[in-house]
Order: sequence, then C-alpha cells, then structure tokens
Amino acid sequence: MQQRLQKILSACGIASRRAAEKLIEQGLVTVNGSTAVVGMAADPETDLICVRGEQVRMPEEHVYIALNKPRGYVTTLQDERGRRSVAALLSGVGVRVYPVGRLDMDSEGLLLLTNDGAFANAVAHPAAGKKKTYHVSVDGDADAVLARLEQPFEMDGYMTRPAQAEILKHTADGAVLAVTIGEGRNRQVRRMCEHCGLHVRRLVRVRIGGVELGRLRPGEWRRLTEREIAALMQK
Repeated sequence: MQQRLQKILSACGIASRRAAEKLIEQGLVTVNGSTAVVGMAADPETDLICVRGEQVRMPEEHVYIALNKPRGYVTTLQDERGRRSVAALLSGVGVRVYPVGRLDMDSEGLLLLTNDGAFANAVAHPAAGKKKTYHVSVDGDADAVLARLEQPFEMDGYMTRPAQAEILKHTADGAVLAVTIGEGRNRQVRRMCEHCGLHVRRLVRVRIGGVELGRLRPGEWRRLTEREIAALMQK
C-alpha cells in the first residue's frame, strides 16, 4: 500500500517523521535507486527503499522501551562528536529503536524508545500534552519562588503552559522539587528554575504520562506493559 515516505521511515524506526523529511531533503533516501523527494509516496512491500545506501524494512514487531538514562549520555543513537550515546545501553533489545523526545546530556531518568512511529508521535507531539514529572535538586530559596514556577513563561517566543511544582524536601543549600509540565521545550525545566533564580544541581525525569521510572537503576531498561502502551496512545 502506498504511503508517504516519511511515514514509512518513521514506522521502520529510522527517525521521526520530521527527521525523516530532513533525510529526504538531504538526498540520503532513495526509492528503487532514484533519489527521493519530500512528499513522495512508496509501497514498503514492493519498493526498494534505502537510507544512506542501506535498505530499510518494516519491523516485524513493535518494541516499546523504558530506559533510565544516566547523566553524561546524549539522547541520540549516533553522535558525531564521539560522546556516549544511549544506544550503548540498549544491549539485548534485539531491534533498532529510537528515542521518543529528549533528555539533555546532564539530565537523568526516564526515556522512552520505540520503533513505532505512531506511538512516538502520540507521545511526543506537543498537542498530546503528556505530563512529565521531574525531581529537581536546586540551590536557592525555593519557597519564595514556588508559585512563580507554576506560572507560564515566555520561551523562544512561546508562552509555556502552567506547571505544577512542590517541595519534596529542604536541603542545606536549597530543596528538591517535583516539577510537572505538559510539554517539553528545550531544557524547559532547567530554564524555568534559572528564570526564578534557582541553580539546578541535578534533574531526574521520573514520569511520562502513566509510566514511572520506578526502581530502574541508571543504565537499565525494561519493556513497557500493554497497559502503559495503551495509556500513552490515548489522546
């Protein structure tokens, strides 16, 4: 059945649809030996589709992974600067999966990975509004700015949605906060805290939708349950 090429590449676990479009624009995708163009359709069952000269195939099964990303790893499968990638932590998964959303290199915690493009879109698309909770260790007077953290912020010309924030415990120099947001702009929680005069020492994502980090140790992964997958797919 004919489908948009970027949709096929996403379903094959190559990249998100947006990233797949960039691969096509860069001339890295061919269909039956000819360079593809954005908007092109193909049949994954009958057409030879290649990325960087390697044939792509529809996955035999969809895989959904929860990983506890340690600090110091980048959320990419390959890094041109030679930094440690989360791909090194996925031994035993058996198929190629890619990250759903991102965690910056200095952040830790729950990261979802899959080879199902529809799932990735349902979770990561801004309109989905999947709530994400972070435990944030900060230096500074958290009590004084807690209410301010919950207010919308202007970031990159966009007003963020209201957040939820609470103090889990006080520390010698500040506090540990639980911050919940319904979107995921670049380094959003860090920037929110910095905007309020708080210095972030550690940031750990502990929940995405109904999926919790739980007892996963840094570097460990597990498969999502059917219930977790279904809940994340709901609009």
